[in-house]
Amino acid sequence: MANIHHAIDYLELGAPRLAATRAFYQSAFGWRFNDYGPDYAGIVAPDGDGEVGGLNRAGQAGRGGALVLLFSDDLDATVDAVRAAGGEVVEGPYEFPGGRRFHFTDPSGNELGVWAHA
Repeated sequence: MANIHHAIDYLELGAPRLAATRAFYQSAFGWRFNDYGPDYAGIVAPDGDGEVGGLNRAGQAGRGGALVLLFSDDLDATVDAVRAAGGEVVEGPYEFPGGRRFHFTDPSGNELGVWAHA
């Protein structure tokens, strides 16, 4: 995985409920992880080359910080997957210029969004 100058390179989410948060992202989005003991799990890049982020048990989770947006080819199916995995949809789905999106919270309380083309 190549690192690009001044590009977002890695995202770390606070996950006081690390096991539940890891299981949520694995179930809802199919994410894979590298486990580094009981306090940290690295998020494997979609192509399997390196990591794009991590879940940190010592980090604070919650809403109101920077909002991470994921992309979906099928927003309604993603809403269903988030709910089935134990996430809570807290906003939307709603339309915006160019697409639709919704926000959810994970088991640790982090808020993320998912969007799709119109």
